[in-house]
Amino acid sequence: MIAIKRLNSADADFATRLDALLAFEATQDEGIERTVADILADVRARGDAAVIEYTQRFDGLQASSMTALEIPQKALQEALHGLPVAQRQALEAAASRVRSYHQRQTLQSWQYEDDGAGTRGTMLGQKITPLDRVGLYVPGGKASYPSSVLMNAIPARVAGVGELIMVVPTPAGEQNPLVLAAAALVGVDRVFTIGGAQAVAALAYGTQTVPPVDKIVGPGNAYVAAAKRRVFGVVGIDMVAGPSEILVICDGHTDPDWVAMDLFSQAEHDELAQSLLLCPDAAYIERVAAALERLLPTMPRRQVIRAALENRGALIEVRDLDEACRIANRIAPEHLELSLEDAEAWVAKIDHAGAIFIGRYSSESLGDYCAGPNHVLPTSGSARFSSPLGVYDFQKRTSLIRVSQAASKTLGRIAATLAYGEGLPAHARSAEYRIES
Repeated sequence: MIAIKRLNSADADFATRLDALLAFEATQDEGIERTVADILADVRARGDAAVIEYTQRFDGLQASSMTALEIPQKALQEALHGLPVAQRQALEAAASRVRSYHQRQTLQSWQYEDDGAGTRGTMLGQKITPLDRVGLYVPGGKASYPSSVLMNAIPARVAGVGELIMVVPTPAGEQNPLVLAAAALVGVDRVFTIGGAQAVAALAYGTQTVPPVDKIVGPGNAYVAAAKRRVFGVVGIDMVAGPSEILVICDGHTDPDWVAMDLFSQAEHDELAQSLLLCPDAAYIERVAAALERLLPTMPRRQVIRAALENRGALIEVRDLDEACRIANRIAPEHLELSLEDAEAWVAKIDHAGAIFIGRYSSESLGDYCAGPNHVLPTSGSARFSSPLGVYDFQKRTSLIRVSQAASKTLGRIAATLAYGEGLPAHARSAEYRIES
């Protein structure tokens, strides 16, 4: 049997047990941190030579130069044209939907004239500009995700980013044609077969061959996450994501096999993924538990799924759907499925979730690949204060301020008074010079 936890919101110790279930500290393993710090420093100092050495050591690629570690555009195009028709059509359809969604996120520059008393002639505004160059980290080898290429590269392109540099590890030279095809489809400029902390360092600091970027986006293992944390400030990063999560709120009328498979869909990522069900119907929870047992042997990744469900999964009985929504807001899950009869009516009660899947037919897996919204989502409760990856992550805002001579006197007096109050006389005199003129 799957030893998945059972919780009941009516129990006196429910809050304590829920907190223990949700507890996940992205603890910084000292060994990983030391290794990553050394790799970052080495790549920063020696550039290409260090990247080549680490790629030989960790990925088993016997490259003698960075040229051998860069995939030419011709090879990317060949991968795209060489795909089976069904795969290419699916990739193109997904890309089209993701692009269409993100085109609606583009921010616009704006400005206005201040017509207040004594400040007429002042223009204030905001200028929106894209980042110049972005680095895309794409998992490789056993975990190869063409969907990650689409979700990271397309919003960057829509934002107007000038150049996209992709890194993807290829252990023992194992290249995934779908990943390369996706890179060709979305117009990635350069692709290097490097990974790990050394790839993050190359993107952040630049080497003789890899140009430095302004921001690094994309998922990776613990070494990649540690490297992204350390280079933040030198470059921007999207987020340091935790394990994948799904929370299903169900009224007890969805086919239990559907819910069981939805829970599996996140559990199969890794042993630390979290799959939760909230339901007020105890009998239905038992039906889902039976479906989990029956369907698990059919799953190729059943050992990973079992470990995830037993480590951090739970079937939770609640008093009613209102309480389920309150608990969901407390959890702030990455993916939230409202598997309910009148699902639209319950959306207003959800304040914190990375993505909300509304209704029985809106499976989370559609969001991962082709629904349109980005699948790079906040995890570990960070949906309380952060958002999915989007076009806005690849654009920046610059304030615009133009003050007329007349307005400089009015504003100058205000600024000078506040500056003297803060003990910053040079600030005050800078404003007063304009008054005195």
